[in-house]
Amino acid sequence: MRCIALQHLAFEDLGLFAPVLREAGWEIEHRQAGVAPLRPDEWQDADLVVVLGGPIAAYDTALYPFLHDEIAGLRSRLALRRPTLGLCLGAQLMAGALGARVYPSGHKEIGWAPVDLSAAGQASCLAPLAGVPVLHWHGDTFELPEGAELLASTPLTPHQAFSHGRHALALQFHPEADPARIEPWLIGHACELAQAGIDVPALRAQSAAQGNAPQASASAMLRAWLDQLA
Repeated sequence: MRCIALQHLAFEDLGLFAPVLREAGWEIEHRQAGVAPLRPDEWQDADLVVVLGGPIAAYDTALYPFLHDEIAGLRSRLALRRPTLGLCLGAQLMAGALGARVYPSGHKEIGWAPVDLSAAGQASCLAPLAGVPVLHWHGDTFELPEGAELLASTPLTPHQAFSHGRHALALQFHPEADPARIEPWLIGHACELAQAGIDVPALRAQSAAQGNAPQASASAMLRAWLDQLA
């Protein structure tokens, strides 16, 4: 089984999800957006595609034309009901590919906090995340696509996660983020953190305080979703 992970930043990778995928027998291939894109046939044929996060916006197609191809690839893949997971920017691109509006939320949501699961979310693969802080790092949001089911929200971001059938899962937050590897995020997003007035030492300490709970919950969540695909 082949999983293609599409990265927009080197340090925003599969994180805590990688060992779970490998243990489940998935062969992981990383691609760098704008440098090593997926071909149209790969968008359609890969057993699993995970579209990861990044600091650009899903609507920044004039500045980053390769986003047109990513949205088109996602649109064709989702129409075929092929297994697809989107994280942060990846979730926004999935929403856009499904015809929903992606737009600036007017605020930054950065830091560790739990999401509020809807009734559908509590009955879904996200159930292991209940009450467990996950990493939030975004300033954009999306409308709920037609035919999607809302799974999670926060007070600042009502649309935090959705499913679209059994094959597609979009998460605005970062359950894959390893709190023990937060330093590259603090370095790579230094300008964004400064502009948002985020206290970097406080965010570092908050990350260190998470312990093993994110790993256990993220692993259980992903295993549940993979089982759902089987």
